[in-house]
Amino acid sequence: MDFRTRVQIDKSDVRIDHTTKMMLFGSCFSENIGNKLKEHKFKVDPNPFGILYNPVSISNSLKRLLGDKHFNESELVYNNEMYHSFMHHGSFSDVDEQICLKRINERYSNATNCLRETDILLITFGTAYAYNLHNTPQVVSNCHKFPAKNFNRYRLSIDTIVEDWSYLIEELINQNSNLRFIFTVSPIRHFRDGAHDNQISKSILHIAIEDIKNKFKDRVEYFPAYEIMIDELRDYRFYNEDMVHPTSMAQDYIWKCFSDCFFSKDTQMINSEWASIRKSIDHCPINTETKSYSKFLFSTLKNIESFTKKYPHIQCEEEIRQIVSLIEKVNNL
Repeated sequence: MDFRTRVQIDKSDVRIDHTTKMMLFGSCFSENIGNKLKEHKFKVDPNPFGILYNPVSISNSLKRLLGDKHFNESELVYNNEMYHSFMHHGSFSDVDEQICLKRINERYSNATNCLRETDILLITFGTAYAYNLHNTPQVVSNCHKFPAKNFNRYRLSIDTIVEDWSYLIEELINQNSNLRFIFTVSPIRHFRDGAHDNQISKSILHIAIEDIKNKFKDRVEYFPAYEIMIDELRDYRFYNEDMVHPTSMAQDYIWKCFSDCFFSKDTQMINSEWASIRKSIDHCPINTETKSYSKFLFSTLKNIESFTKKYPHIQCEEEIRQIVSLIEKVNNL
């Protein structure tokens, strides 16, 4: 007897392997999947503007990349002794204006280059609610704890989202004719909006994505992250203490569903091989001065080098440098 409702996910015709170039934009699901992809050595640029929640903020970030226009000091704002950008997550903010601007433009330069070459864009919509800077049409991606009176909160319509993204997708395809899109809805409930308003918000996002998918049938896929979390993993043991965000166990399960949907068996086998090596790299011994630990490091280095010879298209230079550095430290003790 099965005591849960399973979400049926068909194998996608979109294939992701370690040669695929990907960019991810949106809320926490894009961040979580992006981290998993990076851990497994995929070519991925996750959230170059940081975590974004509403569809307009996400589309504005992509339009800015298409325009190839770097940021300047006049676009930064100051609050609580820090400099911020209304187009970026707080992870870019800093007490030093130039450091803030440098962080933003370094990620921006890398993202503009990635966008020209990327094969897949994975987009996660988090909420249909957006905030305008008061008395302006500017949609802010993050309020950075400015007073609420500085913003107008409103709910995006299905038509607004579909029209905006239809135009954007056409622009992106004109620049990159092979580009494919994977859309998801974040499984994280925005309870600050209220239970009812959260449901309305998520419904708007689902319908908008379905309309976009129907307009671009050969380009757009949908991955049911929201449905997996809400239906398959509905028990609260799969939620963190805030009862909203998924636990690491839930994230791992959704990652497995994502893998089964988009990865071939060969790609999943490579992931398993690397996961074993990654476990060795992350190993923290009780004592680093033992001969056994030294042998362990040399064995790990040999495994990484064997992996790179077997899969030369996967870059492991950073991990090799990390292990070599540890070996040098042990030899100098």
